[in-house]
Amino acid sequence: MSPMLASARTALGGQFFRYLINGLAATAVHYGVLRFNIEVLEIPSAGVANGIAAVFGILTSFLGSRYFVFRAADRSIVRQGSMFLAVYAVIAVFHGLILYVWTDRLGFNYTVGFLVATLMQMTCSFLANKFMVFR
Repeated sequence: MSPMLASARTALGGQFFRYLINGLAATAVHYGVLRFNIEVLEIPSAGVANGIAAVFGILTSFLGSRYFVFRAADRSIVRQGSMFLAVYAVIAVFHGLILYVWTDRLGFNYTVGFLVATLMQMTCSFLANKFMVFR
């Protein structure tokens, strides 16, 4: 393997590891707010409660991606922020839709639905952030 390819592979591996750490933190924030919305505020729809919680998770994810994962704080925060929000708006809609169908329509446990939706989110967001937002 060429030194340049080995270096790129190592950098990508480091980014992905940091992405996982950042994702766990953002997911913890998202899920914590979701539980608060459902159990404390008693929001009757898991889909609505999840939509509100997604805002907090997305903000945590953006800050972590910009400063920790991709280390791209030297670029325009306005451009990154708007691209990030566009990507996450689409992902949040799908995340909320999955949770709405899973919990509100099918009657399954919202925690399991949250995990299913989060796996979809994780895959889509890494690819979009790596190749579009923080490139």
